[in-house]
Amino acid sequence: MNPARRIQKEITDIQNDKDSGLTITIIDENIRHLIGTFPGPEGSPYQGGSFKVDIEVVEGYPFQPLKMKFITKVYHPNISSASGAICLDILTPKAWTPVLTLRSTLVSLRSLLCSPEPDDPQDAEVASHYKADKKGFEETAKFWTDCYAKQDVSNVETTKVGQNGPAGAVQDDPIQRAGLRREDVIKFTGMGFEQDKVIEVLSRKNYRGANIQRITDDDILNALLG
Repeated sequence: MNPARRIQKEITDIQNDKDSGLTITIIDENIRHLIGTFPGPEGSPYQGGSFKVDIEVVEGYPFQPLKMKFITKVYHPNISSASGAICLDILTPKAWTPVLTLRSTLVSLRSLLCSPEPDDPQDAEVASHYKADKKGFEETAKFWTDCYAKQDVSNVETTKVGQNGPAGAVQDDPIQRAGLRREDVIKFTGMGFEQDKVIEVLSRKNYRGANIQRITDDDILNALLG
């Protein structure tokens, strides 16, 4: 099949599938530049979110893999918190096969959200958090979902329903976003250090979960003073 016809057919297949929750949008009338969306998996920290992915259909498609990156910010070991880059084997030339399609690849991305691979990370800091304190990781991932995936990016500072109260302003809380405990940050800001610096050092040291007992205050202070 002609590559352009195949791409158009795959786009149409997604648009006609009303049950999967997937959507696809053509950008600037160019069928090789798309934005796909899918709902977060139920039972995961991403439940209730809608996740946008930038898709480039390369010239060699379907014999070369699609290029994809998240537009929506996601807290996940295999997704870069900064750039949205994705670590997923089927997006590599070695593992890609022409049998894969736009639809199946988006479904695989959705599955990745509930099946992290922390030993093959795209974001090493998030992977460390996942391995050291899975509950804390899940709380941070849910916080990111609430902030970034449940409303348009332009409305991040608008309202949401809190877990324990009525609607209120979303606070883009850097402590919770980093997956740190507030009391740990306050302990060092109370010594006169700037909050941003404390968050940076605690994140770099992976001061979370069981690591809190292993890392001494002197280690943190030396890093803050360094």
